[in-house]
Amino acid sequence: MLTYPLDPHSDTPLYEQLYRAVRADIMSGALAGGDRLPSKRQLAANLHVSQITVETAYGQLLAEGYIVSAPRRGYFVQRQLAVPAPAQAPHAAVQPSHPDEKPYRYDFRTNIVDNGCFPFSTWARLSRAVLSEYSDRLLRAADPCGAPELRQQIARYLYDFRGIGVSPDNILVGAGSEYLMHLVIQLLGRNRVYGLENPGYRKLYQIFDANGAAVRPLPLDKSGLRADALEQSDASVVYLTPSHHFPLGTVMPAARRLEILRWASAAPDRYIIEDDYDSEFRYASRPIPALGELDRAGRVVYVNTFAKSLAPGLRIGYLVLPDALMARYHTRFSLYSSTVPSFEQHTLAAFVRTGAFERHISRSRKVYQARRDALLAALDRELHDLPHEVSRSEAGLHLLLHMRNGMLERELIERAAAVGVRVYGLSAYYTPPVRPPKATLVLGYAGLTEAQIDAACALLRQAWTKKEP
Repeated sequence: MLTYPLDPHSDTPLYEQLYRAVRADIMSGALAGGDRLPSKRQLAANLHVSQITVETAYGQLLAEGYIVSAPRRGYFVQRQLAVPAPAQAPHAAVQPSHPDEKPYRYDFRTNIVDNGCFPFSTWARLSRAVLSEYSDRLLRAADPCGAPELRQQIARYLYDFRGIGVSPDNILVGAGSEYLMHLVIQLLGRNRVYGLENPGYRKLYQIFDANGAAVRPLPLDKSGLRADALEQSDASVVYLTPSHHFPLGTVMPAARRLEILRWASAAPDRYIIEDDYDSEFRYASRPIPALGELDRAGRVVYVNTFAKSLAPGLRIGYLVLPDALMARYHTRFSLYSSTVPSFEQHTLAAFVRTGAFERHISRSRKVYQARRDALLAALDRELHDLPHEVSRSEAGLHLLLHMRNGMLERELIERAAAVGVRVYGLSAYYTPPVRPPKATLVLGYAGLTEAQIDAACALLRQAWTKKEP
């Protein structure tokens, strides 16, 4: 006779407790396929519950196909179920994809912004206004290209601050840069060869690999990606960060930009993917005009997100597609729904339209400039007697530190970790055969306060000063 510990004081009804217990025995093999279950009267008497409780539990098992009913014979376990799985060795515990090997007091990571800069009160006020103004329209399916209001505001912003004159009809809103890059590869074709900057953003290689696309790492010089290397390659699409290369910080001059544009125009169906990921954060002058401003042949695909300027968690980015690619998108992909909720799109549109975005960028730029200056001053102060050189970039949210104290990059990283400071090696961004500079670190400063920067640099001095025997 089946016996289960049913709890009459539980928030879960008795019939559901019984249903779950019998189902668990069936799926574990304790009740084999074809086994006959006790009658409702017998089981109710054994468990000291009503026959209604048993009948309801059996009815649910019957409805879900775990048991079958035979007239005047009773209930039986479904034969196609309850086949015990072969015994297996216990699996090792699944490890998280990015385990934290040890806690760090200070982390010079580059993929972060300061949440304290986010204008929560303004965003909340505009969110309430959007809920009131748009009401049930927010629950409808959004335009596949993105809310027209947001695309209009992005077009105005690009013209005012990036020098790009573009129609809102050429803008496509999507959920972050990774999704947008997947979409670009589908639009341009997986059978192409894509040229990527070397060094460059490592996740790009994973994205292209996931799409089955061939890549060619292309070397850089002091002006950015080498046009001669691009000419000699078999690439028909090239990915660039011309306004502020990551991680070297190079700004591509106008002459090199024109060389790359001439390459794109020299053969049919060549394209340039311009990633303008942190163009808002330039401290010594106005932002450098985008490469797309110089494009007259419709060969530049412009990519940007609000990850650096607002917050990565918003997952809002956009593409500016040339006419030919926009037509291709409408033909092949317009059946897909927008990947960004309407509510967030309309709130962001209001944020840009009211000037709140521009004010936020201005405030954030001052905060990050102060942190960059604090990091430069702290490195000069703490490492003054250790041979080193700092790439004093006038843009972005990171800088490069070249140590010349005789330690290798790996030793610098390990010694820093030992005192609770996490730093990152430049070599991780290089692909052979190009060789990285020796003992060079990438230091992101957006996520650290000025006081934390001072404390971290003091610890780095302690870690990197060789003790006399």
